[in-house]
Amino acid sequence: QVYVVFSEELQCWCRALVESVHRQADGCQLGCFLVDYARYCYVASENIQVLAGPFAKIPYRAKQCRLHCTKPLTLYIDYCENTAKIGPAKRWDAAAIEHFRKLLE
Repeated sequence: QVYVVFSEELQCWCRALVESVHRQADGCQLGCFLVDYARYCYVASENIQVLAGPFAKIPYRAKQCRLHCTKPLTLYIDYCENTAKIGPAKRWDAAAIEHFRKLLE
């Protein structure tokens, strides 16, 4: 279901899909994907509303996607042996993400 959330970063109300809920002492933080901006953000539970009927049917401007069969890699440096090897990683590092964005542009 699509909701409307207030993005502090963009300073406006945006359509979003809720992906996760994190409970905290002062309330809940919702992990959201903004469907018109292709961004992820966290919003407080009081900054979310149900989207009105006709607006929910407007197509998204952004789509979530993943690269098929592409695994993150990282550079492992061994200072003792003075070697560097590329190996598997759990997450993409910031340099790889920036390089990929430049390739897309």
